[in-house]
Amino acid sequence: MKKILTATVAAVIATSTVGLSSAAEAQSRHGYSQQHRQNERAERRQERREDRADARAYARYQRAERRYNAGRYVAPRGYQVRQWSYGQRLPAAYASRGYVVNDYGRYGLRAPPRGYQYVRSGNDVVLAAVAGGLITAVIAGLFN
Repeated sequence: MKKILTATVAAVIATSTVGLSSAAEAQSRHGYSQQHRQNERAERRQERREDRADARAYARYQRAERRYNAGRYVAPRGYQVRQWSYGQRLPAAYASRGYVVNDYGRYGLRAPPRGYQYVRSGNDVVLAAVAGGLITAVIAGLFN
């Protein structure tokens, strides 16, 4: 009888200890994963904010908030001043030094993404791919 009672008490203690440790592990794991999920959500929110800021910075069509003097504009030979829009292709004649806007910071523009450049066309500036000239954004009325 004493052996049975001792065995039962030992079994109860062993079971409760295992139960406590597994409950503690589950709680710590749950706490870690909950904290981990919260961190991931915060990171995703921050990325969405940055994506929206980038989308605004390189929106398809924008009206310039401020106008700058950049000298007289002369269209490339064989072309005349026109309004460009998203998705059109800028002719290769606009890729020359006289039309590419390299000092974009001076005009309040963000640095163009890799593989793109700002090009002046009349009073507007377009963001176009270097290879192919595909227009991805137009900033209207940036120049006087």
